[in-house]
Amino acid sequence: MSAAPTTTTPGEQAVGSATASSSETPAGHRASSEQGAPEIPATGAASADEQASSSTAAPNNTAASAPETSAEQAPGAGRQTADRTRVPQASATEAAPGVPPASSISATESEPVVDAADSAGGPQRRQVLRGIAVAGGLALLSGVGGRLIGARRRDVSGERAAIQLPEPSGPTVALAPDADLKLPGLTPYLTSNSDFYRIDTALILPQVSVDDWSLRIHGMVDREIQLSWDDLAKRTPVEKLVTLACVSNPVGGDLIGNASWRGYRLDELLAEAGPHPDADMVLSHSIDGFTAGSPLAVLTDGRDALLAVGMNGEPLPVAHGYPARLVVPGLYGYVSATKWVTELEITRFDRATAYWTRRGWSAYGPIKTGTRIDTPRARAKLQPGSTAIAGVTWAQHRGIRAVEVQIDNGPWQPARLSTEQSIDTWRQWVYDWNATPGSHTIRARATDGTGETQTEARASVVPDGATGYPSTTVTVG
Repeated sequence: MSAAPTTTTPGEQAVGSATASSSETPAGHRASSEQGAPEIPATGAASADEQASSSTAAPNNTAASAPETSAEQAPGAGRQTADRTRVPQASATEAAPGVPPASSISATESEPVVDAADSAGGPQRRQVLRGIAVAGGLALLSGVGGRLIGARRRDVSGERAAIQLPEPSGPTVALAPDADLKLPGLTPYLTSNSDFYRIDTALILPQVSVDDWSLRIHGMVDREIQLSWDDLAKRTPVEKLVTLACVSNPVGGDLIGNASWRGYRLDELLAEAGPHPDADMVLSHSIDGFTAGSPLAVLTDGRDALLAVGMNGEPLPVAHGYPARLVVPGLYGYVSATKWVTELEITRFDRATAYWTRRGWSAYGPIKTGTRIDTPRARAKLQPGSTAIAGVTWAQHRGIRAVEVQIDNGPWQPARLSTEQSIDTWRQWVYDWNATPGSHTIRARATDGTGETQTEARASVVPDGATGYPSTTVTVG
């Protein structure tokens, strides 16, 4: 599948100030969330210099009602929040791959995003995006938008604050020694709820009460099941650490985050319904009409795929799917991380097509092995001598075996990895470099738990995720 150069990642583009420096180099990365439309950042292994100058937006679950854009921080001011507000492009006709038509706005994690090369166009591009935002707002006054406007009149923040999450089975999640290296400029192992990336196609943030919520499991099953919030309360949840990533994440990008999720195992829920032997897809539906297609085999192979109700010890934030969403290790969000989920339809890939697949993105979205250089930042001026080069790396559900660092065109050198907490989460890494005077280019690459090293070949995020080595250039002396 191919996409036009200006294809937006599934679901949205940043608007106004939200477009500014959306793909900063790692130390200033903003986290963003999974159900939104895939963004289309710069292709291949973008250098940190390129990342710092781009304004790529990434598939995040964001709602335009009551915008929650975070204030821009000056370079070097630390991690910025990921609450960038995105709005879908409005079009009465079928949009290009990754560009949702306004009539089918969805609240799940559609992840296609804006091309980084295009997003670097500055004020002129931002004016276009503002125009799209206005058009999108008008278009949403009908169809799905009408339903969500009614929902928006309710505010479930008070209800959420009073919710007591059920205690999970087994021991509380505790971090292994040295799972977080806690180095200056290095992304923390756990991403806070406020910093977790958000991407979706929802112009208006759904406000779903637990009194109204239910989950219907139907389709190619022996028994249709309907679960209410009270039904869930009678079950015992589990708590698992899982790193989520957006397919629109450019090389070295920040559309990825790690959190502790509390919820109910999807394999157990699906088993109760009894999927038919010839079924191969679970089409999850959001309350706003968004759909994501996940391989049934992935949801039932024993991995910690969850119907999640809690995030980092709290009820799900409204912007991240309250009261319930899906979390699936190893799949990009646009094919798995449905927020405000209300249905799991058991079907087949040759019978049903999910939201972003209809718009040119791959039907299957396994997460590719990746790594990112968080520190030093692009164009940093360093003193000669001992310097820590550090970042994060991921290959969800395969784990990470090694990270290597290359200075200029020298040999690849092994970095030190943090303790592996889980194969479903990212790991931190650090390389101790004796910096010498001059200009230097730093690159990094990772090898997953199967022994496969990430490819150097540069590829765009369309149709199934970017590839290439991250790099950054610094000056010493």
